[in-house]
Parts: sequence; structure tokens; C-alpha cells
Amino acid sequence: MDRPLRVPRRPLRIGLTGGIGSGKSTVARMLVQLGATLVDADAIARASTATGGAAISAIRHTFGDALINPEGALDRDQMRALAFQDPTVRERLEAIVHPIVRDEMEHQCQMAASDCVVLDIPLLVESPHWRERVHTVWVVDCQPGTQTARVMQRNGWPIEQIQAVLAAQASREQRLQVAHTVIDNDQTSLQQLETQVRAAYARTRQEFGL
Repeated sequence: MDRPLRVPRRPLRIGLTGGIGSGKSTVARMLVQLGATLVDADAIARASTATGGAAISAIRHTFGDALINPEGALDRDQMRALAFQDPTVRERLEAIVHPIVRDEMEHQCQMAASDCVVLDIPLLVESPHWRERVHTVWVVDCQPGTQTARVMQRNGWPIEQIQAVLAAQASREQRLQVAHTVIDNDQTSLQQLETQVRAAYARTRQEFGL
């Protein structure tokens, strides 16, 4: 994949992605320990749908009071159940939340004090907007069966719910097609994972002259 040309040279922007249960958040933490600044799309999205969040008014207008909990935040369980029944619900929610997330991520990139920013973006493969705004793409990779087992253990979700999430995300093959760097986290120990991340980070920094 060609490198995007419109991204400012500094700071270096690593687009980090991977399917649910891939271990992407673990890799992000390791990169922060190596000195990178983390800009987390999911964290920004959660803040926008929390009590007083920037997306709450539009969510209430679009979906009604039933999707807002007593604390004034998005009722995630209700929204998840509704989206499971109707795929257009997810699209309407994303139309509200994604512009807020994009603006805040760009702001955090511009304010970063370090010379490297890691943009943790679950939907990076699905979004041409973000692929055009990073210098390089890292994919945390594992088998779909490994993802399913991890999410069942971690979240306790029924397999139907996990399969629905996997179906809504880019496939493993689609992620690998856009990757400049692949981090293997299938049957990988934490020590092995950290070794991979350290080596890949050093290579990436060298490639971009840092």
C-alpha cells in the first residue's frame, strides 16, 4: 500500500488496528511504554456518549429517551441489542459519533508532545478517511477462532453477539491487505508480543528518520 502524501511529516502517525479480541489495546500500551502518544478512538467515542458527552443530544433526538440511561449517558446494552436487530441503527449512531471522534483525534495529534502518535482505530480498514491521515498502518493479527475465544472469556458475550461484531468488522484478509506492519498475536506470549512490538517500532522509527 502506498504511503499517504497529505499527512504532516511530524509527528509520525502510526495507525493501529485489529479485530475485536486481537490484543490491539495491549500493543497500544506497549507502544506508549516505548514513548509514543496514544490517541484512542474508542475512548473518545465513549466520552462522547457518556453523561454530558458531545453526542448525547443528537442521540436523544435520533433514537429517543429510551436509549439514554438515568445518568444521562447512552444506554450501551439497549443500543447493542437494538443494533443487533437492525443494522441501520449502527450506521445512524456512527453518523453522529464519528465526526466528533475525527475532530478530537486530529486535535490530539496536533497537540501531542512526542514525535510519534499511535492512533488506535478499530475501523481504520473500513475508513478511507483515516488511512489517508496516517503514515503507516499496523495490524494486530490473529485467527477469528482466537478472537472469539478471547471475547467470550473477557466479556462473557454469547457467541451470536461475537459473530455479529466480527461480521460487521473488516475481515482478517482485508486488514492484512492494508498492513505495512503485522504483529502476530495468535498463540503468542506477552514476552513474545513485546519483543515483536519493540522491533517493529524501532524499524518504523528508522524508516521515517526518527
